[in-house]
Amino acid sequence: MHDDLDDQAEDIWARLKPKEPLPSQCCGSGCHPCIFDIYQKEFEKWTRAKANGDPSLLTSYSQQKKELVTLSPDSFTAFELESIEVLTEDTNLYRLKLPTGGGLALGLGQHLVLRGVVDGLELQRAYTPISPVNAEGYCEFLIKLYKDGFMSCYIRNWKPGDFIEWRGPFGGFPYKSGKYGQLLLIASGTGIAPMIPLLQAITDDEDDETFVKLVGCFKSYKYIYMKEFLQEQSHFWNVTTYFVLSEEKSRENLPWSYRDKTHLGRLDFELVDTLVKSCQKPPFAVICGSVEFNNDVFDLLRRAGLDEDSCFRF
Repeated sequence: MHDDLDDQAEDIWARLKPKEPLPSQCCGSGCHPCIFDIYQKEFEKWTRAKANGDPSLLTSYSQQKKELVTLSPDSFTAFELESIEVLTEDTNLYRLKLPTGGGLALGLGQHLVLRGVVDGLELQRAYTPISPVNAEGYCEFLIKLYKDGFMSCYIRNWKPGDFIEWRGPFGGFPYKSGKYGQLLLIASGTGIAPMIPLLQAITDDEDDETFVKLVGCFKSYKYIYMKEFLQEQSHFWNVTTYFVLSEEKSRENLPWSYRDKTHLGRLDFELVDTLVKSCQKPPFAVICGSVEFNNDVFDLLRRAGLDEDSCFRF
């Protein structure tokens, strides 16, 4: 009986133990406190509480949890731009600072609408955050800038300290832990944005045993966004990453770790059929790219045997 009680206690403390962040969850900008500083404080508090056998010592932390930042689909809220990280010559990672260090608590795949003004003309465009849905104190967006795009002209003039206006949230993918046995995520370019928090949520949940095959379609290796994050995620037992590079000339130009999981050329029926058949279980497909890309991939998946109810298009 005594051993059973000890085992139950250990199980309770294991569930209360804070989870160490992945390296990809740190922005590398020298923030204070950094996400790892916060984790270290939580871990020390958990260690003291466990040593004293008193879970109530953790209560003070839960009472200090950050407040949610309220958004409205009908009115705009301004957030300060904290940093800009250049990923390629036309795509940047924008990090916004949230007031009171709170979180947006968005659903998976939900997007916000950005408002900008260029030459007196008001513009609105939708963008999906790539930060984890439970992120506190910040929100990140992966945005591609187009040479002649009006909104791109507005965004190109951003600098840290500017206040950017957003409203929302809208849309989203109604995912629940364990709802699908296998997800097949197919994204083109910045269409990978909603896939990132979805993948993060699955691998953060130790009880979620969903298999994930992520297929990223880009022009070349140089244009694969969030390489470090995707590489880290591919180390999880239930995650596989695959890349389709339309303009890459030779696998010899790729790092060794990419050569066996990359297709040179475009996504066609033969490749889609192979990807579907290589899944661990009959997949549920999630697609994100341009309208044309989404429709083309949806048609290819239908030809490969998936029914309409087994596909979701952002």
